[in-house]
Amino acid sequence: MNNQQGDRPSSIEWRVSEGLIDYEYARSEMTQRVAAIAHEEAPEMVWLLQHPPLYTAGSSADKQDLLMPDRFPVYPAERGGKYTYHGPGQRIGYLMMDIKKHGHDVRRFVHSIEKWVIDSLAQFGVTAYSRPERIGIWVDTPKGEAKIGAIGIRVRRWISFHGFSLNICPDLEHFSGIVPCGISEFGVTSLQDLGKDVTMGEVDQALADRFPKFLEALQSKAPF
Repeated sequence: MNNQQGDRPSSIEWRVSEGLIDYEYARSEMTQRVAAIAHEEAPEMVWLLQHPPLYTAGSSADKQDLLMPDRFPVYPAERGGKYTYHGPGQRIGYLMMDIKKHGHDVRRFVHSIEKWVIDSLAQFGVTAYSRPERIGIWVDTPKGEAKIGAIGIRVRRWISFHGFSLNICPDLEHFSGIVPCGISEFGVTSLQDLGKDVTMGEVDQALADRFPKFLEALQSKAPF
């Protein structure tokens, strides 16, 4: 299902999957697409989806941060970072893109993903921001600073995969089985938790609308 057109370049496939997508299936699809892009046999792709409840362990995951190992399936992930939760009500964005064509700068690529999500959240009256000392998307809540989105990518032959997760209306209690991203001193929130009645489709449209600016930011030489 590809229903958000906007001004996105036709050379990049925009895929929106309905239902809950099995993690191993998604990982296999990403791996195959990355190889195909590297061999110029398939276009770049942005894939928006949801997973059933699960935890993923990045390359620097500490087993002490997995507080409830038997609660949900735990999958190793090729991305950087530590433990994360994925589940219904969370928009996952997997980006399979040739970074050589988009600025050839991995740090800028990650920073631009953060800015893209932050700009998309602004459409719903949410003031989000990034922190240089801890990757991700953050907001202020009555209980203090909390994380609303996570970033985690892997690059193979200059092709990116994995991407971001954004909490729309997940069960936030599910995060209690891990120390999210290894950061215990801050909470986790969602659009619903912030009092925003926003649908998944509306979030997808906001991301699509701001995707051209994301591509422009990748080519920028301005400091970030």
